[in-house]
This record gives sequence, structure tokens and C-alpha cells, in this order.
Amino acid sequence: MSFDIPNDSDTLPGTGTGIPDLSQYDEQFAGAPKEREEREDVPDGKYQVKVQRATLAVSKKSGNPMLKWELVILAGPHTNRRIFRNNVIMAGDQIKYLKQDLHTAGLDLERVSELEANLGKLLDVCLEVTVVTKGENKNCYLNRKLELAAVAQAPTGTDASGANIPF
Repeated sequence: MSFDIPNDSDTLPGTGTGIPDLSQYDEQFAGAPKEREEREDVPDGKYQVKVQRATLAVSKKSGNPMLKWELVILAGPHTNRRIFRNNVIMAGDQIKYLKQDLHTAGLDLERVSELEANLGKLLDVCLEVTVVTKGENKNCYLNRKLELAAVAQAPTGTDASGANIPF
């Protein structure tokens, strides 16, 4: 991260720079842990999520392009937790699954080459997803698009651990 050096009109009172005085956070910063707490994946089950981010990237494993989804859980005991999903874009069934997922999210394209220009249309879309563990792999399936009113009024069920979740 870098900051532009401010001109005199950009300085904040009392600091001499355009950078805010961060000393107000020193005590909280000193007490914050240095290492992240390990979090377990969300349990298997159905979740209501919102698409927080959708980006195109390259798979480190195969070198193929992929659509990366970041989904935020909207309700239940796992509210605000994230679920990540990748659609690797390659010939065969992977293209079919990508097209089906995009359709489920309300994005119908004529050509996959139009995806990059339309990624913004996926943001804030609400979906019902199912998380399933198969062996060591955790999969996330997009079930259906939800209207915002349906998300707020949806009944709750339970996940594999018995915790209440919306669906």
C-alpha cells in the first residue's frame, strides 16, 4: 500500500500530513493477536448467501482460467462466514457446470468470452447453496437464486451438526 504525498491543502489538522492520526488505535493494536485463529469450514448443509466477489483468475494447479466466487452467509449461526467456490473453465463438463451456475445466479450469456465484462452483474445476488463434503473435498453447489424478500422470510432448517440454518 502506498500513499501519495499530500500537498499543503491536503494535510489534516494537528498531523502535518494527509494521513490520519492512528495513535488512537495503539492500545487495541497492542492487544490484538498476531496470528489468525483457525476456523473450521462451515458444516455441510443449505445456506442463504450473497455473492460478495466474483473474479476471473488462473488456476495454480492446471493453469486454466477460472471463475472465483466469494459467498457470504446471510443468516443463521454462521452469518457473515464465507464460502468459496471455483469454476475452472475448460472443455467438457466444466463449461456446462459454469453455464448452469451462471444461469442459476441470473446471468445468461451467449458466449463465455462475455463473462469478464458481466462479472459485476453477479455481485449482491442472493442464492441458496448446498455445502457437501466428499472425502477431503468440500463442494458448494448453487441451488437457486433467491429474491431479497425471500431471504428475510425464509424458514430455518438444520445443518449436518443440528444447528439452525436458513433455507
